[in-house]
Amino acid sequence: MTLDYIYHSGFAIESERVTVIIDYYKDSSEFKRNEGIVHDRLLKKEGGLYVLSTHFHPDHFNNEILTWKERRSDIRFIFSKDILKRHRAKAEDAVYIQKGETYEDENIRIDACGSTDVGVSFLIRLHGWIFFHAGDLNNWHWSEESTEQEIRKANGDFLAELKYVKEKAPELDVALFPVDRRMGKDYMRGAEQFITQIKTEVFVPMHFGEDYEGGNAFRYFAEESGCRFIGISHRGESFELTNKHINNYE
Repeated sequence: MTLDYIYHSGFAIESERVTVIIDYYKDSSEFKRNEGIVHDRLLKKEGGLYVLSTHFHPDHFNNEILTWKERRSDIRFIFSKDILKRHRAKAEDAVYIQKGETYEDENIRIDACGSTDVGVSFLIRLHGWIFFHAGDLNNWHWSEESTEQEIRKANGDFLAELKYVKEKAPELDVALFPVDRRMGKDYMRGAEQFITQIKTEVFVPMHFGEDYEGGNAFRYFAEESGCRFIGISHRGESFELTNKHINNYE
């Protein structure tokens, strides 16, 4: 099983028979549009191809992905229902699911969990592995700016969504979760709560743009809590996942 970091919250999961692309925003090239691991390799790869989007925000959903159908007629698009409601795509473009709903076929099961922003988070079961992509699920508050009441509400809302995820999957193989330093001094609080509440084997930071240092700063807490941590250093980085170790390669 291979995990590819595309950019921001964009990742791909590759198995021998299936590729899953999640929250594509930009391809991995820093210099040329529509060049990188997605266009150069993943769209050409044999096997089933699934493209998932957690919500309509432009840093999680780029409607150019719908043009990929011209290259791969077999793509299966699974989107959060807010993308349809916001008229970012048409009813015939995708299968749309919301919290509590599931997409399942012969290869994959995708459960839509909640978010503390818009859209959903995805619980993905693939070939015996359980992945969680948080989308914009996080304990979103800015300690330097938010009121105590706002902080309490953000915390309560987030913990309620964590409870829902834990009921669906008390243990995760891989969690992809926001670690975004733009939130201020408590920016890792949601990630800390996540791995405290839900047993996570491998933690992967996301939603940090170009701030690799900020995202990777969560390594210490993750490893102290018993998680393996994937530190990301550049776009297009790939990691081989096994039950025993993680190898990164170009």
